[in-house]
Amino acid sequence: MFEPNSWCETPSGARADLRDWLTDLGSLTERLMATGRPFSVEVLQQTQLAAHPDEAELIGVVTGSTLYARHVALALDQTVVVVARSITRLNCPSWTPILQRGNRSLGLTLFDQNNGIRREVMLYRDLEIGHPLFSLARQHDASHAEHYPARRSNFILNGAALNVCEIFLPALESFL
Repeated sequence: MFEPNSWCETPSGARADLRDWLTDLGSLTERLMATGRPFSVEVLQQTQLAAHPDEAELIGVVTGSTLYARHVALALDQTVVVVARSITRLNCPSWTPILQRGNRSLGLTLFDQNNGIRREVMLYRDLEIGHPLFSLARQHDASHAEHYPARRSNFILNGAALNVCEIFLPALESFL
């Protein structure tokens, strides 16, 4: 059963090596690139979508409101290891232009120390069937896992929030 308020400040249930990845406060893009494997980003969807019940408040909208969303797949050696959903208010002048970047990684911009972006607290949960983002992960997971460890946090620029949710697929474990 989907519970909107079940995100926590500490991850639970993940293996120690995966937990290290989940709790790393740096750029996931840079960490993936540091594996030495060919890294790529594929935009899966970039459009106006409805806000999910557990994310609307994060960017200051009502559940079901239209927001701007970008879904991507992050891959190592052409194997998808993470899928992500980035959301902001519709027509947000701070974030919409930044999200319109094609297959370039968002992480390099978010962690550039000279851009005035501030990251808020990271929250964690295991996504299970029933969570709105479970199907996004399942579509890119050949193992069809029963749950996926995920993390999310807001990034603030000019007072506007961008929420980034990263879902870690079992395929990442083969690269750890």
